[in-house]
Amino acid sequence: MFSLDIKIFDLIHQLVGKSRLLDLTAIFFADYVGYLLIIVVLFLIFSNPPLKDEYGTSKELKTRIYNSAFILLSALLSLGIFTKTIKFFYDKPRPFVALEFQPLMNQAVESAFPSGHMAFYFALVFALYFLGYKRWFVFFSVVLLLMGVARVFIGVHWPIDIISGIGVAFLSVYIVKLVLSLKR
Repeated sequence: MFSLDIKIFDLIHQLVGKSRLLDLTAIFFADYVGYLLIIVVLFLIFSNPPLKDEYGTSKELKTRIYNSAFILLSALLSLGIFTKTIKFFYDKPRPFVALEFQPLMNQAVESAFPSGHMAFYFALVFALYFLGYKRWFVFFSVVLLLMGVARVFIGVHWPIDIISGIGVAFLSVYIVKLVLSLKR
């Protein structure tokens, strides 16, 4: 492991147990804020009723189907293919396993690298950006960076896991964008 990775981890994780409110806030960001993101993404995609042209075809419906496919394919490639493949070939222990402590929340003892949470949720957010939801991108990027810090704080990821998950997400969304633009 990188010594800088360990130093940053120690700097963040040393705050555990100092404040019950801080611990609970970290657990909320680490595990639950992602569900709110999913709800907002679904709302953004399906909020306006489809309009039909003179032939009864809905252009908005086609756009919604494309947007939904783009987001789902991005998330699937990011988490389901790239992240799982990397974890299969590179088994990096999570901090609570490597340093033998109890994390603030239960976590599967699988490879930490890259972060599946970051790969999945940032895939959603990068997809939103490419679909034109730039204001939401900035807001959710900040929220997801807090999620990443919280996952380091509670002891289930190293900082490099978070960064690599974001990189996997971007690469996945970019590949899906290229493939879908070729199909259009």
